[in-house]
Amino acid sequence: MRRIVCLVGACMCIQYALAQELNAKVSVVAAQVSSSVDKKVFQTLQTTLTNFLNNRKWTKDPYQQQEKITCNFLLNLTQDADPNVYKAMLTIQAGRPVYNSNYISPLVNFQDNDVTFKYVEFQQIDFNESNISGSDPQASNLTAVLAYYVYLILGLDYDSFSPRGGDQYFKSAQNIVVNAPDGRNITGWKAFDGQRNRYWLAENFTNSKYTLLHDAYYTYYHLGLDKMYEDENEGRQQVLNSLNALNTLSTDNRNLMGLYFFFLGKSDELIKMFKKAPPQDRVKASELLQRLDISKAGDYKQELK
Repeated sequence: MRRIVCLVGACMCIQYALAQELNAKVSVVAAQVSSSVDKKVFQTLQTTLTNFLNNRKWTKDPYQQQEKITCNFLLNLTQDADPNVYKAMLTIQAGRPVYNSNYISPLVNFQDNDVTFKYVEFQQIDFNESNISGSDPQASNLTAVLAYYVYLILGLDYDSFSPRGGDQYFKSAQNIVVNAPDGRNITGWKAFDGQRNRYWLAENFTNSKYTLLHDAYYTYYHLGLDKMYEDENEGRQQVLNSLNALNTLSTDNRNLMGLYFFFLGKSDELIKMFKKAPPQDRVKASELLQRLDISKAGDYKQELK
């Protein structure tokens, strides 16, 4: 997948048609914005952001149309004192197809409550990696945030297909953090902005101490879910291996954001996966999940008993 295939013996080379990497849907909800603001502004913003995400080339790899990553970005806006400045609750969701099935497994399901940006209708939406802040930090903050999550999605997607496959994209996300826009009401980029923000997420995925986090994505998705439709028991054992790796990581890192992030949106999938498993696997999974995914501990205890 996602490569040029050369059939040397046949003296022929099949090159996949280049397609941008994302199949992104952007929704802008402005119900809480002043009724005096022309709502066409937000339709224009929605269209502009959709084009920004889907038409920009984010990697050097060729993609087939069916390989594009399905993702959703929902911006729920409120208005700042400045009529052209908005605060947003951004929900990011991305899925990862499971081999030989029609099933899409949740890869990212996260809510960022700390997005502030300036927007005037028809202003240019762009992202310059060599000058992330641009001339107006508030105007460039939205594209910086979106690009950050694109690189995070790419990193996780590549990690899920090959060991440490996403390293370069996590580094790109971290580069945005280091050079992020800095100005009035622009938060979420610094270590002191909170325990679960963009800074800490990028740090977790680029810190060499947390390689088990990367290993867990590869084991869970490629060795686990991708194998499950061929050998359900073997796939489930690999998923247990990924949970054991995360449990090992959690021993000295209970509050690691990357651990919290891994389980967002996965509880239904995990319960379905282990509910009809052999008793020893079901009990082991329940014990691990109650420890690792504390917010859903009651569900695991009830459903996997």
